[in-house]
Amino acid sequence: MRNRYLDLLRFLAIIRVVVYHVTGWASLTLIFPAMSVMFALAGSLMAASLTRTGPSAVVRRLRRLLPSLWVVALIFVPAMLFTGLEPTWRVVLWLFPVADPPANHWGALALSVIWYLRDYLWFVLASPIALWLFRRAPVPTLLAPYLLLLAIQVGVLADPSLVLREFGLYFGAWLLGFAHHDGLLRRLTNRVLIPVVLVVGGAGAAWILTHPGSRGYDLNDIPLGNALWSAAFILVALGRAPAGAAWVDRNAVFGRAVTVLNRRALTVYLWHMPFVVALTPLVDVVGWSHQDPVGLAIRVVLVFALVGLVTMLVGWVEDVAAGRPPEMLPGGRRPAPAGGPPAAPGRSGDVDLPGRSADVDLPGRPGNAGSAWRPGDSGADGPARRRASVPGARVADDDEDEIVQSPAR
Repeated sequence: MRNRYLDLLRFLAIIRVVVYHVTGWASLTLIFPAMSVMFALAGSLMAASLTRTGPSAVVRRLRRLLPSLWVVALIFVPAMLFTGLEPTWRVVLWLFPVADPPANHWGALALSVIWYLRDYLWFVLASPIALWLFRRAPVPTLLAPYLLLLAIQVGVLADPSLVLREFGLYFGAWLLGFAHHDGLLRRLTNRVLIPVVLVVGGAGAAWILTHPGSRGYDLNDIPLGNALWSAAFILVALGRAPAGAAWVDRNAVFGRAVTVLNRRALTVYLWHMPFVVALTPLVDVVGWSHQDPVGLAIRVVLVFALVGLVTMLVGWVEDVAAGRPPEMLPGGRRPAPAGGPPAAPGRSGDVDLPGRSADVDLPGRPGNAGSAWRPGDSGADGPARRRASVPGARVADDDEDEIVQSPAR
């Protein structure tokens, strides 16, 4: 069963991302550095996949990531070609964005969210070697991205490439996800964790206050402050993560919302910014200003409504990519097998289809009542996941597609 606490973090990040891009409130980046949190969650899941299946996990991750992008490209690339985009070979980058794919004047803003898929793809490709290094020298490997970013920010590395800048800024969060999966964060005592959080967070806050960007204290304009502040946040959010969050499902509506947004995270991420861009001139015409709380609320509701509509239309692509039966609205009750008990509402990672073995809770895993977790046990925070064969059951691909912020991040 999936850890609903991690699903809850992703749910909150999705909400925060959309609200931030509608409102532009810089304070949201400080309150919840969603982008780095989502990279950390992605890193944890990537470590789990590599531990379980080896390098083939890279192919599985790309299989989860790319189809939803291809749907967007199928609609927007022809539209951009008809409105001024030059047809060069670089258009193929919309199929595999190892670099920024080309866009025309309006597409550059509406589709600028592709930066995340580019970085995500880089990190996935680097993960087999990075995890090997991390497990042999965790502290030096973890410090490397932050030292790289510091060198860039103080001018030691002049005119760094985009790859170096992005690895310096975000790969540290990805590696913290490795540490979460391997249980290193959970094993930190408060005597160690609290001082580290205070030093790292304090250094981040000091840099933010002394190096404001063009939008003030928006973390997206302050790379080093962003990385340090986010690292402190992740150390607390994942280092002291509960074994689960069963209370999420006590309210059926809220639990279903968490499930839907987790299953459709990539679709929401890819489609929300085009609607933000398209609605801005329209709502300005009728007077729903950014300065008006009512106008902002209407903007947020409209964007969520439109994203919800397109998600029902094309979100099923995420199910197909994950090897699940396509659903218009995920998380509903599945038909019970003949002669079996009623099926429970579906959640990402739950046992749901016949045919393969499933990951299930075993004695000694975090979250099992009456059992103590020990280093080496499996689980979301353990170094290896044990598998148990469940006759007639298959687990859907549980490598979640993450979402974070878009162009302004």
